[in-house]
Amino acid sequence: MALSLDIRKKYKGFVLDVRFETESRRIGILGGSGAGKSMTLRSIAGIHTPDEGQIALDGRVLYDSTEHVCLKPQVRRVGYLFQNYALFPNMTVRENIMAGMKDRKNEDLAQMGGWIGRFRSGGGKNRTHPCDLSGGLRSGTANHSARADALIRRFRLEGLEDRLPSRLSGGQQQRVALARILAAEPDAILLDEPFAALDGYLRDRMQRELAAALADYPGTVIMVSHDRDEIYRFSEELLVLGGGRIIRQGPTREVFACPGSHDAAALTGCKNLSRAERVDARHVKACDWGIILTFSADVPEKVDYLGFRAHEFVPVWEKERPENAIRCRVVSEAILQFEHNYYIAPETADPAAQPLSWFAQRNRWPELAERGMPNYLVLPEEAVMFLK
Repeated sequence: MALSLDIRKKYKGFVLDVRFETESRRIGILGGSGAGKSMTLRSIAGIHTPDEGQIALDGRVLYDSTEHVCLKPQVRRVGYLFQNYALFPNMTVRENIMAGMKDRKNEDLAQMGGWIGRFRSGGGKNRTHPCDLSGGLRSGTANHSARADALIRRFRLEGLEDRLPSRLSGGQQQRVALARILAAEPDAILLDEPFAALDGYLRDRMQRELAAALADYPGTVIMVSHDRDEIYRFSEELLVLGGGRIIRQGPTREVFACPGSHDAAALTGCKNLSRAERVDARHVKACDWGIILTFSADVPEKVDYLGFRAHEFVPVWEKERPENAIRCRVVSEAILQFEHNYYIAPETADPAAQPLSWFAQRNRWPELAERGMPNYLVLPEEAVMFLK
């Protein structure tokens, strides 16, 4: 088992209750603000201590409240890439990388003496909390310089060895931070929204650079993000968090294709969501769209919502209404560089009902220019998602 986690932590007004097991080596955690994404990462790293539970990585127990095990962050063999990269400002590139190097023999001795500690609830008054962030284990060895040279070449940092972080670009700083993490030979790397503060162009470039840098890294990498495209590109397995709990887990492409719930669908980018009423085995009423959809296969007994992605609509110019279609009455539009976004009035008298989103890709533009707006938009039944 690559990673096993089952933890609970009470914060003011919020409870983190996350449990999952996975063999995947590239894991994405997707969720909105305040969902518990970063709290989960920090619990794995040892920056936060859960109230109870267990965390194990490749068979090594990092935390177990029952057995009173709580490894210090310095000996968890987990690298943490912060949003601002957290480079030492007064150290050169080489010095920053070498600062991450540890003597594994000394580290193992420290684990033997410091794995098991008392928690705050008991013991003598002079005890040290087992997850204290102090007490690093760096130790200079003869091969550290050679390892630093290898990492400098691997991350294309030649010629920058003597520069301070303030004289590096954002991409260069990220590569130094990754090199410093890998210098410690971690079993896992945690990425906490590493591209959140970047503009679109730079974000795309640095995502590609990060993927290339980690291509041959054999350990587990977990990326936290609220950017679904970023997560889709990076991860093999996806955890969707909402309100401190996992609301969907599975292979990334499977989760996007079948999110299972209203909240998970919204987080994976589904723009069109409607309350649903099952009419019979082959028909469902989309209450917020004002239409009834027909299906060739049986509709699930329990369906609370329908979801439909904005790029799946099929335009139809015929005058007669086809099956599973909504009248194309555009209430507003946004013409963008790579897609045209149209917002379609629902066929319901409910004034609170929101317009449907139709995102027309470039391959549709010549036909729209020639024929004008279609009379109807068809919702292919295979693209309709049944949700709870």
